[in-house]
Amino acid sequence: MVWPILGVIGVIIVFFLIFVAMRPSEFKVVRSANIGGPSDVVFAQVNDLHKWEAWSPWAKMDPAAKTNYEGPPAGVGAAFAWAGNAKIGEGRMTIIESRRPELVRFRLDFFKPFKGTNTAEFTFKPEGEKTLVTWSMEGKSNFITKLFGLFVNCDKMIGCQFEKGLADMDAVVRNESKEAAVA
Repeated sequence: MVWPILGVIGVIIVFFLIFVAMRPSEFKVVRSANIGGPSDVVFAQVNDLHKWEAWSPWAKMDPAAKTNYEGPPAGVGAAFAWAGNAKIGEGRMTIIESRRPELVRFRLDFFKPFKGTNTAEFTFKPEGEKTLVTWSMEGKSNFITKLFGLFVNCDKMIGCQFEKGLADMDAVVRNESKEAAVA
């Protein structure tokens, strides 16, 4: 009686593992927003890593995180490393491509809680006095990531952070524009 039950459980486990393995091997999360400023001003918010703390949603999740800047202050080669609580983990991002005022591309290396390497990209498209900013991240999904994705909607989880970051960037740019107009 026990062997048939164990056999059925074994078959279910094998089919479940095959199902997980057959899930997409790549992911991409994309969000866009209109930011209230010209593309060169908005571009600077992303291209200068020192400005990220003002609008990055992850900086607000752990204000006590240890951070380190390397390389030039902005543009290709600029890097930012962080080590924080369980919400933000540990990792490093490096600008690998920067074309003013239309694109900034990053290599994201995550060390904790999961190891992985992804690519993030910001594109900037002028629209009158505003700029359409598109923030995307893409990468490969290993077996653990595929399994995690069965229980957590990663697009929604990461996408919500992108939306918050874009809204905060808009507030920062609008505030800087007001201050510049007064001065």
